[in-house]
Amino acid sequence: GFFQAYAVEVDIKDASNATCLYANWMMRFWIKYETNNSGYKNATLNLSSDVTHNGSICGSDTQAALLAVQFGEGHSWSINFTKTNETYQGAFITFTYNTNDTAVFPDAKRKGPITIVVKDTMHPVQLNNVFVCHNTDSLEAENVTQIFWNVTVQAFVQNGTIGKKESRCSADTPTSAPTVPPTIANITTASTTTLSPAPTTAPKPVENPDTGNYSLKSGNKTCLLATVGLQLNISQDKPLVININPKTTSADGTCGNTTATLKLNDGNSTLIGF
Repeated sequence: GFFQAYAVEVDIKDASNATCLYANWMMRFWIKYETNNSGYKNATLNLSSDVTHNGSICGSDTQAALLAVQFGEGHSWSINFTKTNETYQGAFITFTYNTNDTAVFPDAKRKGPITIVVKDTMHPVQLNNVFVCHNTDSLEAENVTQIFWNVTVQAFVQNGTIGKKESRCSADTPTSAPTVPPTIANITTASTTTLSPAPTTAPKPVENPDTGNYSLKSGNKTCLLATVGLQLNISQDKPLVININPKTTSADGTCGNTTATLKLNDGNSTLIGF
């Protein structure tokens, strides 16, 4: 369930060396790929520490801004931003993963770069405002789930100065939480790197976690059941113990003919997958 994650910070300058596009975020990818024996496997692709941002563009009144990053063995991700007189917003996200990366795709049947393009769900943001979303957002297309969290971004920065006013995503507003679980899990992760101020120290969890009942449906039929109490002990610079709270934890995933995946996501920014 837990993987090393790296934050990405990109500060694009214009010809006068003033900031024109700024972003700081974390992301991860879950990819379902076909193997040499005609079966399927799920791979997790994380950002590495050697991220570059070649090809990023400031943008203008007539040209879209482009935030592009490259990482690992031939993987890349980009988002372009469009601008009106008063707002900017993300338009399309392009993600390319390279199945020649045998560390991630050791037995992939299809070799080489594979590119998918999805429409961004970001709402328009006022110019001079910074878009911030600490909670997770997920996009799913063509057997790829893209997962984002701790996002801070501003396109078309005015006068080289990052805005002081924030535009928050709906997921960061408690009253806007959906009453029906989404079809794609809001997947987040504990990480050694955070992009927001450290929260106040959480109370020490009780010794035994509460037992939760989790289930998945395939159509109208229940295909997976789990009754379990979960406690996570994370070894970092400062060890962290987390109890999974069933009252704030949602279940999502998939059921197949030979495999099933259960994903649990809770409000404590914790991901565990079975």
